[in-house]
Amino acid sequence: MSTFKAPKGTYDLIPPRSAEYLAVREAFAAPLRRAGYGYVETPGFENVELFARGVGESTDIVTKEMYTLTTKGGDELALRPEGTASVLRGALENNLHKAGNLPVKLWYSGSYYRYERPQKGRYRHFSQVGAEAIGTEDPYLDAELIILARDSYRSLGLRNFRILLNSLGDANCRPAYRALLQEHLRGLDLDEDTRRRIDINPLRVLDDKREAVQRQLTGAPLMADHLCAECKAYHERVRELLTAAGVDFEDDPKLVRGLDYYTRTTFEFVHDGLGSQSAVGGGGRYDGLSEMIGGPALPSVGWALGVDRTVLALEAEGVDLQLPAVTQVFGVPLGEEATGELFGLITRLRRDGVAADLAFGGKGLKNAMKSANRSGARYALILGERDLAEGVVQLKELETGGQESVALDRVVAEVQAKLGSLPTR
Repeated sequence: MSTFKAPKGTYDLIPPRSAEYLAVREAFAAPLRRAGYGYVETPGFENVELFARGVGESTDIVTKEMYTLTTKGGDELALRPEGTASVLRGALENNLHKAGNLPVKLWYSGSYYRYERPQKGRYRHFSQVGAEAIGTEDPYLDAELIILARDSYRSLGLRNFRILLNSLGDANCRPAYRALLQEHLRGLDLDEDTRRRIDINPLRVLDDKREAVQRQLTGAPLMADHLCAECKAYHERVRELLTAAGVDFEDDPKLVRGLDYYTRTTFEFVHDGLGSQSAVGGGGRYDGLSEMIGGPALPSVGWALGVDRTVLALEAEGVDLQLPAVTQVFGVPLGEEATGELFGLITRLRRDGVAADLAFGGKGLKNAMKSANRSGARYALILGERDLAEGVVQLKELETGGQESVALDRVVAEVQAKLGSLPTR
């Protein structure tokens, strides 16, 4: 055992569980690629001010949860707590918005970091796949992203999730609503931290999950009742598009999400099998974020889907992912000369697309066969001195124990034929 352990609130992702995470990431990424989203990768840390401006100074993420550091040169940096601000910064810095082909459609995948109280479904380092459509204000984009996320979850076999939908208005209608909400909230019995939030971003108070706060919010004015005509029409169009696509959703007038940059469309995917940490993904429109971080006006929309929580949701539903075999064929050589010959065969199989492995370290037959069985392979290729002299290899089906001799120059074709005739696991 190592002297060191993973830091509190983090985890090591190791086989076989890591295969589930890879499958979830691919399920999220595949439809994005088909929809014209290109992959982007940003640094694991950014200037602190990027998140203070973009995510919002009133958010718990900025005030309590960011991992920050000061470089030897005096720069204040933070491990990225979310992806949108970084991706938008990267798009602006690399002038993607000037290529003349808006929206810029990007997707990303990676680890993110927040100093939170560790619990099931909430870690201090977590994995997300995200998507952003930058530079265009269009309800079809909002609907597209919600549909892509919904279809991704469904493709994994997930069924018991719900989509919550709301509109937060825009710069035209939100100021009047903000003043009305502030007036209402100031009359409530709230703690000092929450009262400070009223002045900075009162909508965040609606997002407070504490029961004592939620009880007092009964009768609070809601943005849905104060949308301007343009925002109301925009939101209704998003709803119509989702309905036409067969996507069920629930209107949630209190849905705010935890970031300050959202405008108009906001949405969240929740799974009731996860307890209090029920959100498995979410996002919305952020039309003013580009200006907040020093860029031009670029209305945009995006989402982030949690890989960790999606895996937990799959487990809660008892969904068994159909994962590709880690190993299909396992080589069992007996002797140095056999090892060299079998190593060449295994290499050829791999080049032909077969997942193949070999008993390394000069193991005897008994231990090598134990390794073959533990690998989960369908077949073992057993090669000894007598087999070499006869120009054959023993092809053994591990599940049934059936075995046959196959000519060395025919074994690759024979293995391909047998694997091709079997159903995938």
